[in-house]
Amino acid sequence: MSKNYAALARSVVTALGGVDNITAVTHCMTRLRFVIKDDSQVDSATLKTLSGVLGVVRNENQCQVIIGNTVSQAYREVVSLLPANMQPVEPQTKPRLTLKRIGAGILDALIGTMSPLIPAIIGGSMLKLLAMVLEMTGVLVKGSSTLTILTVIGDGAFFFLPLMVAASAAIKFKTNMSLAIAIAGVLVHPSFIELMAKAAQGEHVEFALIPVTAVKYTYTVIPALVMTWCLSYIERWVDRITPAVTKNFLKPMLIVLIAAPLAIVIIGPVGIWIGSAISALVYTIHGYLGWLSVAIMGALWPLLVMTGMHRVFTPTIIQTIAETGKEGMVMPSEIGANLSLGGSSLAVAWKTKNPELRQTALAAAASAIMAGISEPALYGVAIRLKRPLIASLISGFICGAVAGMAGLASHSMAAPGLFTSVQFFDPANPMTIVWVFGVMALAVVLSFVLTLILGFEDIPVEDAAAQARKNQAAQPGNINGASI
Repeated sequence: MSKNYAALARSVVTALGGVDNITAVTHCMTRLRFVIKDDSQVDSATLKTLSGVLGVVRNENQCQVIIGNTVSQAYREVVSLLPANMQPVEPQTKPRLTLKRIGAGILDALIGTMSPLIPAIIGGSMLKLLAMVLEMTGVLVKGSSTLTILTVIGDGAFFFLPLMVAASAAIKFKTNMSLAIAIAGVLVHPSFIELMAKAAQGEHVEFALIPVTAVKYTYTVIPALVMTWCLSYIERWVDRITPAVTKNFLKPMLIVLIAAPLAIVIIGPVGIWIGSAISALVYTIHGYLGWLSVAIMGALWPLLVMTGMHRVFTPTIIQTIAETGKEGMVMPSEIGANLSLGGSSLAVAWKTKNPELRQTALAAAASAIMAGISEPALYGVAIRLKRPLIASLISGFICGAVAGMAGLASHSMAAPGLFTSVQFFDPANPMTIVWVFGVMALAVVLSFVLTLILGFEDIPVEDAAAQARKNQAAQPGNINGASI
C-alpha cells in the first residue's frame, strides 16, 4: 500500500511544533533527523501514533523520526514545507557544561557527521567486494585495467574519507565547507602522503622548525572531524580580527594558514591517537573475551540502534579494515542481530490476525534479512510488540557466539544481510561462506521459533482500524495558519 508522504510530512512537521520550531533537517538510511528550537513544543505522543512513523528518538534539541527504507521520499516532502533559507537560531543562554553534556556532545558530533556518509561508504564497500569476487572467479584477471579502475572506484570513498568527513562536519559545526574540504585535502595530497612516508622511514620532517609526526590520514575519520570543529572557532576568531575591507582575501588566507599547519602538527596526530586508542580498547576487549564479545555485541546491537549509538563504531570499523584488511567483532555480531530481527518479524507475520501488521512485518523482515536494514523490523515490529524484541536479543547473542567461534570477519563495511554476505568470505578459507550462511539461517530460524514460543499480544483489527481513522481525521490542512 503506497503512502501519502506529503500528508505524512505535514503531520510530522505539525507534531514537531510547526515550521517555525525547526532549524535544520537531514536524513540517514531510515531516519529523519530534526534540530528543534523549543523542545517543549514537540508532541512525541502524536508523532509515535502517525501512520508511517516507526518510532521516535529524542535527545535534547534533536528529534529523530524513524520512517524506514523510504525515508528519502518523506524527506523531500518535509524539505518542500520548510523555507529554503532556514538558519538555525542559537540559544540565548549557554547550558551548564557537565561531563554528561560533553559526552553527549561528542557522540552527537560523531553520529551527526557519519550518518550522511553511510551510503557512500556502503556503496564503495560493495564495489570493492564486487572487484574481489570478479578477480576470484577469474572473470577479471589480476592487474587488468578494468579491475584496477573498478577497485579505485570502490576505494574512492575510503581514500578521500577525510574530505567527506570535513564536508559533513562543516554542516554539523556550521563552518565554511569549502575551507574545511581544502584543509582536509592537504592531509591526502599526494606530495604530503609522500612526505609522511619518508617521515615514517626515519627522515626528519618539520614545519617552521616544528617536528611533524608521521601519520597516514587516508581512511581516517577523527582527524578531519576534530580539525573541522577547531576550524569553526578559528573562522569566528579570524572574522573578528580582520578589517571589513580585507575580509574577501585576508580572512580565508589567515584561516587556511592557521588551520592547515595546526591540523598537520597537532590536530591530525592527536586525532589518529584518539582513533587508535578507541580501536585498541574495543579490540583489547575482543582479545580477552573472544567469541563472548561478539555474542554480547550481537545481543546489544538492536539496543544501540535504538539510541543511534551504533554509528559510534563506524570510524573504528573503517580504521581496522584499513589497517588489517578485516574486522572480526562488530560486523560479525550484526549478522545475528539483523537477521534475528527479520526472523522475529516473519514469526509475527505468520501468527498475527491483523492484515496491516502482517504487511508491515513482511516488509520489515525482507529489509532485515535481504539487505541488513533492521530498523523497520526493530521499530515497526519488535519494540511495538516487545516480546519479539526479547526473542531477537536472545537469538542475537547465540548467533554472535557462533559467528565468534567460527572466526568470521568482514572485509568491507555494509549492513550484513543476504545481499552483502560476500563481505565475510575469506579467499584463504572457503569454509567461511558456509559459516556465514549457517549463522544467517540459524538467526532466522531461532528467532522465528523463539518468537512463537514467547508469543506476543496481537494488535486487534478493530483497534488498528480505529487508529487509522483517528490518524486520517487528525491530518491537518494547514501548518501555523499557512494553507498547504
